[in-house]
Amino acid sequence: MKVSAKINNNTSVEFFPDAKNPLRGKLSKGKFEIEIVNKNDNELLISSGGKKHIARLLAIDSESKTVTLKIDGDRFEVKLTDEYDVLLQSLGMDAASIKKVNELKAPMPGVVVDIMVGIGDTVVKDDPLVVLEAMKMENMLKSPSDGIISSINIKKGDTVEKNRVLVNFE
Repeated sequence: MKVSAKINNNTSVEFFPDAKNPLRGKLSKGKFEIEIVNKNDNELLISSGGKKHIARLLAIDSESKTVTLKIDGDRFEVKLTDEYDVLLQSLGMDAASIKKVNELKAPMPGVVVDIMVGIGDTVVKDDPLVVLEAMKMENMLKSPSDGIISSINIKKGDTVEKNRVLVNFE
């Protein structure tokens, strides 16, 4: 599988992993090639044109497919893209096209057991917001994104239908 990378948001390269060893491959940009050999958990030995360089792995963000490396004292951000990312982008389904969520809706009919936030509260993704009881089970409804609570459209004891807006975000 072909993987593309953008280094520091400007240099594009392609990576062709070796089927026998996924830690070995070639980055190509014109005639430029690098052979990567695993050294240990957070360091790589990079061989390029007879010269050897140590690359220290500083961070991996699997959600954004970004790797931060330090090579010979210089810091590099490497953003990886594979053919699936290209396909999703062409269909308008990539992360950049996802809109910010401005409301929390009831996923099912139920009774509001608890409200864990107030108007003006700052929340981060996955913070608990509302406890909804449905079919004798309590369901914790969590924040779908970071934001500030702009309104709460329910109170404890309310019976809500599916898709009713419970909480709005700024």
